[in-house]
Amino acid sequence: MTNDPRIEGLLRELAQQALGVLVRRHGQFDACEDAVQEALLAAALQWPKDGVPDSPLAWLITVAERRLTDEWRSESARRRREETDAVLDAAGRVSAPEHDDSLALLFLCCHPSLSAPSQLALTLRAVGGLTTAEIANAFLIPEATMSQRISRAKQTIKAAGAAFELPPAAERPERLRVVMQVLYLMFNEGHLQRADLAAEAIRLARLLQRLLPEELEAAGLLALMLLTEARRAARSEPDGTLVPLAEQRRELWAAEQIAEGVELLSRTLGRGPVGPYQLQAAIAAVHDEAPSADETDWRQILALYGVLEHVSPGPVVTLNRAVALAMVEGPRAGLELLGTLESDESMAHTHRLDAVRGHLLELAGEPAAARECYRRAARMTRSEAERQYLALRAAALT
Repeated sequence: MTNDPRIEGLLRELAQQALGVLVRRHGQFDACEDAVQEALLAAALQWPKDGVPDSPLAWLITVAERRLTDEWRSESARRRREETDAVLDAAGRVSAPEHDDSLALLFLCCHPSLSAPSQLALTLRAVGGLTTAEIANAFLIPEATMSQRISRAKQTIKAAGAAFELPPAAERPERLRVVMQVLYLMFNEGHLQRADLAAEAIRLARLLQRLLPEELEAAGLLALMLLTEARRAARSEPDGTLVPLAEQRRELWAAEQIAEGVELLSRTLGRGPVGPYQLQAAIAAVHDEAPSADETDWRQILALYGVLEHVSPGPVVTLNRAVALAMVEGPRAGLELLGTLESDESMAHTHRLDAVRGHLLELAGEPAAARECYRRAARMTRSEAERQYLALRAAALT
């Protein structure tokens, strides 16, 4: 948006608030979202030169409403024009809204009528305040393609007749699950190499936790992000080469993020049913609090993965439990558990199974077999950094 990090952060924070006000007033999500994006662009150009206005949210709302007025005038929409003109007659008195529409906006962007990629793109655009170009760059696709995806998502919401309001109580748990899943996906997309995308996911997770302080899994999600992101500085060498967890320089880990994540988790666990985000956060906390790799409490991690597999079973959980099992009972035990994933179709399209198998075979003293696994994994991964790392591991066993 702008070269000023302070202004850029402010605009990202205010984007969803401005959009929430406009959608509540006018009801047309697609038109309001376009208007807010133009207001954000105007602010990014004007505020660095003229200074941030006394009421930046009111400034954005006013500019966006003018954009709506111009659009509706060009379409001869008399009724909407009159409503908007009445608002703009008092533009100088526009103030920040008394209530926060951010939660309703999050639920709208994660509407069940949208596909997961569309939910994510729309959340980044409407709630995160990212431009279409920024989102396209994050997902390595052309800007025109992302623009079409976002446009189709807005039209889908319009066709579905989605209301700008919190879903009924009966639907809320499932809709909240989707919202958290979208934020988790956003974080996973960014936590390896896109620090800005990971930071945006953390910001939105903070927002969700603030708006729903009694939702234990929302707190667990935020704790998981913080405890994982804390290792960013140690996760790769200056040349981009990945550094495995056991070899990371722990003095580079962000102590403040670890402390915040652990404190948040401590306040959450024991207050109610434990969900998958809380359990993953607890596992991350065990890693982060270990003074060294050798002092990691793998038995506790193995026990937590056992609970996680019961609460939220899946091949990725089993994969990770196999590593913990290998650290506790030896690599052969881990390899035996990995064998249960051979017939899982979801594992056939990812490099993870071969990467973990290679690691355990290496620990078991089978360098030739480990090398072949690393090579297969390197061919399958979409990440250049992971490909280079796996190729290096294979080369080291030649």
